[in-house]
This record gives sequence, structure tokens and C-alpha cells, in this order.
Amino acid sequence: MLIQPIPHPLAATVNVPGSKSLTNRALLVAALAEGETTLRNALESDDARYFIQALQQLGFTLSNSPSTNSLSVFGHDGKIPAHRAELFIGNAGTAARFLTAFVALGQGEFVIDGEPRMRERPIGDLLATLAQLGVTADCPTACPPVKVYGAGLRGGRATIAGNVSSQYLSGLLMVAPYAQTPIELMVTGQLNSKPYVDLTLALMADFGVSVERDGYQRFFITPQRYCAVRDYLIESDASAASYFFAAPAVCGGTVRVNQISRRSQQGDIAFLEVLAQMGCEIKEGANWIEVTAPHQLRGMTVDMRDISDTAQTLAAIAPFATSPTTITGIASARAKETDRIAAMCAELTRLGVQVEEYPDGLKIYPGAALRPATIQTYNDHRMAMAFALIGLRVPGVSIENPGCVSKTFPKYFEVLGGLRVDSI
Repeated sequence: MLIQPIPHPLAATVNVPGSKSLTNRALLVAALAEGETTLRNALESDDARYFIQALQQLGFTLSNSPSTNSLSVFGHDGKIPAHRAELFIGNAGTAARFLTAFVALGQGEFVIDGEPRMRERPIGDLLATLAQLGVTADCPTACPPVKVYGAGLRGGRATIAGNVSSQYLSGLLMVAPYAQTPIELMVTGQLNSKPYVDLTLALMADFGVSVERDGYQRFFITPQRYCAVRDYLIESDASAASYFFAAPAVCGGTVRVNQISRRSQQGDIAFLEVLAQMGCEIKEGANWIEVTAPHQLRGMTVDMRDISDTAQTLAAIAPFATSPTTITGIASARAKETDRIAAMCAELTRLGVQVEEYPDGLKIYPGAALRPATIQTYNDHRMAMAFALIGLRVPGVSIENPGCVSKTFPKYFEVLGGLRVDSI
């Protein structure tokens, strides 16, 4: 797909889909609750579809109402109706980690598998913690496929590694209320993506479950029950919004994103602070956020450990800054849909940008005349969405395999095209 440059400053308003992180967590917790929960503005994407299909294979009933943009989930009070299932979850890493913890509550044999890249994404640390809690599983490569022999969650004290993915901890926290005895989780190493754990705990509280915690090192959960929620609103996805927050830094002008607030529990809302430090102006209304381009975009050094999903967005705008940009703290990004650090370096180099690659990040030097190129996406939705921003300013930029955005944002290029229309 050839991206057509926009030759004028932006003055656009956009709507982005519901949060992937909130949708996945809400689906799991609603299935654990007793009775019907209705989710509004839930994300419609490949990842969500795999999660929904997995729940249906496990015996849960879900009902979609496109006319009201709502999804009803009928929970079974911590029980899994099916006793055997083979769950294919594509390359949905969140689904893989959450479902592995979830099926431990069942009674039977459950297999979680996915695409070839999923078979390279680690899950061994999660299985090691589940084993401490009495769960038996087979996973010879420490990556999917994994077979879990569900027999309920015994409970007890366990350690969980925090340096690979916070999704291990989030998955365990959400299922812990249905263990036979209290669970105490101790995090070893530095926890990545802390805001996503806060998001998990906030959603659990919305459904009536409390967790005792000591910072990010210790979590204590007693047996409890989630309450079904009649009307639960999923706010706009902060990670998806990051591309539109960043667009003025490339094209100039202003973009407004609806249905999102800086008070969001989503960690990636902190990307706005990165843009502010680079010189962008941020304004907020009752239910929207506006970003306006600076006179000059400044480079910066930033640890993106807690907001690594926006690292590619920053990498896409960094070539237009007046000084270098250094991104650190994202070693875990090498185990995402692709090795994102290597991918960013390769594609920026393809465009003529000078970069330095580090084990946990990269440094981007501005000043080069960017050249036309076909951006390889590595079947990574965030590579496609982020690097399309460069094409809004640089002629001749094409995106290979643009359809990969269906993983989280099927209408991305349609919404991106809406930036051409003045709507503020």
C-alpha cells in the first residue's frame, strides 16, 4: 500500500477502536463472573476474535450486538464448562498467556497453540509459577504449544519473573480469586510494563475483587468472586491512539482523538508525556485529547520499559526531530510479534536513516534525506501502523502486507486517511 503524503498541516478528529488490553482482560473476568456481563466498545480485531473463539470452545456463550456495539459474556462463576479443548490463538500473545492461566481452573486437558511466530514466544516463566501453585503442564520448548492438565488452582505462595512480560502476572492475578486457598505472588527481577498491572488490578476492582499489594513486589489474593457488570464501557485504545497523537509531529497541525482521557489506566497514555517533552502541545477536553505540533521537534532519551508498544511510534517520528532520539529499556520487545528492535533498525536504515542498535533499544539520528522505500512489516501490526506515519510526509513510502493491522485495528488505514479532512 502506497501512503500518500499530506501536504498541509492537520486539523483532524479521529475515533480509534476500544482498548485491546481492556477488552482481553474484561473478556476473561466476565467469563469468570457469574451471570451476564455486557461489554460496550469492545475491540473488534483478529486478537479479540481468537480470544472469543477460545472462550466459545471452552463452553462459554458470547453474544454480539453490532447495532449497539456491545458484546455479552455469560460467566460460569469460575468454572470452565468444557473438559477438553484445542485452542488456536494465532499470534495473540495476550490470549496465550491469559488463557494458559485460565484453563488451570478447569478439569481436563487443554492445548494452547498458534502461528509459527507464537511458537517462538516464551511462556516458560508463567508455567514455572503455575507449577508452584499445583498446575501440571507439558511444554517442551518453553513456548507454545502448551498442554495444561486442569485440576483447579491449589493456591499457595509462588514467585513470578517480571522481566519478560507483565502479562504472566496479570493472567495469574485475574484467575487467583478462584484458587482453592489464598495466593501470594512474589515478583522476581524488575517488572516490565508496570502500568498494565495497574490496569489489571483496576479492572478486577471494577468487577468487585480486591488485591492486597506491596508495590510491584508482592500481591496477595484471597478466594473471592467477580460480580457480573451490566454495562462495562471499554475506552479507546491508547496504543492505537499513539499513531494519531504522533501524526502532527510529522505533518504539523493538530489532531484530536475522541473517547480517551489522560486519566486513563492504560499505560500507553504516557506516550503523551514523551510528545510533550519533544515540544508538542497537549490539550484535553471532557472526552478527547488534542496534540498540536511544535515549531521544532526535539529529540530525547527515554526509557520506554513501561510503554514499549509505543516505541515504534516514537521511532517513526524521530527522524524529523532536530537532535538524536535514544530509546532504552525495551529488551522485551525482541519477543513480540517480531524482534521489534531489529525490525525498527532495519526499516529506518532502508529509509536512509542512521541508527545504532543496542540490546535494549536504539538511537536514531535525524538529518538524512529520507528516501522512498517499501517498509517490511514482519507481519507485525505495529510496524505497519507506525511506519505509515513516515509516508504522510515522505513521498514513495509503501507498506508491505498492510492487512496485518487487522490484528488490533482493522480499519487503521481508513482512519489514517481521515487525517486529510479538516474536522476540528
